[in-house]
Amino acid sequence: MRVVLLVSTLAVAAVVAPRGSILAQQGPKGIRLADINWQQATDVLRPETVVVIPLGAGSKEHGPHLKLGNDAVLADYLTRRVLEASEVVVAPPLQYHFFPAFIEYPGSISLTLDTARDLTTEAALSLSSYGPRRFYVLNTGVSTVRALAPAVEMLAADGIVMRYTDILKALGPTEKAIAKQEGGTHADEIETSMILYISPGDVDMGKAVKDYHPGTGSLTRDQKAEGKTYSPTGVFGDATLATKEKGRIVTEALVDAILKELEELRKAPPPAVVPAGSVR
Repeated sequence: MRVVLLVSTLAVAAVVAPRGSILAQQGPKGIRLADINWQQATDVLRPETVVVIPLGAGSKEHGPHLKLGNDAVLADYLTRRVLEASEVVVAPPLQYHFFPAFIEYPGSISLTLDTARDLTTEAALSLSSYGPRRFYVLNTGVSTVRALAPAVEMLAADGIVMRYTDILKALGPTEKAIAKQEGGTHADEIETSMILYISPGDVDMGKAVKDYHPGTGSLTRDQKAEGKTYSPTGVFGDATLATKEKGRIVTEALVDAILKELEELRKAPPPAVVPAGSVR
């Protein structure tokens, strides 16, 4: 029992040691808030701390070949890669957010834009009260950007800098170089390839399809719907072209982009607080 207590004490000491030693331990450089207690959180939530908030839909359609929890799987994988390589504190994930393009497909969940914006803002504000002024939303969605952008502005008024992954921008050049599909951005060649690479058991390639009808707006199963993009399967692109190797290339490029953005955020000065009553 004493040996167990000693090992436990040493482990806690490693977690709560001053900055420069907590993240200098062998093994993962970052830590999850969920894995420590509140006294330990007191020591790691400091003004210079970079807090990562993973964002991946817990239930959103991804065609017949991928699971509803696809984005949560991707967010968790990327979070693990970040924990291994970067001195960050990872907050619990956001699995409910702004996904209006998929609500015609059973099981898909979306908040309103204002609710998603406020959810993100209030999570960061709550954690900022303990010291941190830098937040990074590890974002795996596309429509989520519409809620994250105003959240950035709201937090800036409180002296908090927040940045987020813009997955289309981060992967644009890589996708252009390797994609063979005619077009698409959802449950398509690229997204399916990524899951084949990170979690092949969550892909059923026997059900993968090409379903690409150029358009704008939300996906719909109604071929006569106006102002929307027809997709009877929920796929927007050609999932049959997916391969594990393409997934490796894209995923590693995304990890590199995220790690670069985290280090840029670490050096970014927090904005000045806007006094109450001022025009923003």
